Amino acid sequence: MRYLMTTKATDQAPDEKLYAEMGKFIEEMTAAGVLLATGGLNPQGIRVTSAGDEITVTDGPFTEAKEAVAGFALVEVRSEEEAIELARRFRKVVGDGESIIQQVFGP
Repeated sequence: MRYLMTTKATDQAPDEKLYAEMGKFIEEMTAAGVLLATGGLNPQGIRVTSAGDEITVTDGPFTEAKEAVAGFALVEVRSEEEAIELARRFRKVVGDGESIIQQVFGP
């Protein structure tokens, strides 16, 4: 089962300790074959909407910084419980904040 884990931005700036701990966590998950992709997201973004035949393109940002998704991880695990445990471990590394887990359907 694949899950997309996203995390929202916080006011806390990362430090060297956080980078080191996150590096270890990412290496462990990659070596275990669980982590498929990870990355940070540009807060600006581009919104593309459609209504009938009209397509509208709008430059961002669109939400307050505290509501913007700052990063993601795509993982492949055996169960939802395993995805939740990975998210718990991630939150322990990065500290206070919010992450969202969504199952990814398809191949």
